[in-house]
Amino acid sequence: MSLSDRGLLRWYAGCCNTPIGNTPRDFKTPYVGLIHSCLAKGAPSLDDSFGPVRMVLQTKSAKGKVKSTPISNVVTLLKIMKSVIATRIGGTYKRNPFFVEDSGTPIKQPRVLTKAERTRVTSAV
Repeated sequence: MSLSDRGLLRWYAGCCNTPIGNTPRDFKTPYVGLIHSCLAKGAPSLDDSFGPVRMVLQTKSAKGKVKSTPISNVVTLLKIMKSVIATRIGGTYKRNPFFVEDSGTPIKQPRVLTKAERTRVTSAV
């Protein structure tokens, strides 16, 4: 699913329609944003599975006090850039569970919301 024909892709499980994560529309950027509220709670914890939070962004819209860490964000961003560049050079970005390896097209055709659907979804938030 996508909010527009150029926006991020949101992936859902085929069995129960549970949101899995968001990816860029272009498979050349090897990134998936996982939706933490859909991950299993309990053991192992999110920190045990993925490590501690390394970057905090968009803190003005947070529902509680969130400490912004600009220096940590820059360091983390540089590490992410290093990883992205390495996958591009090595070609490993092509092995992606959300996209067909040879063509880079999504494994499922994304459903792009109409303007009316987008308005309904964004006004409910």
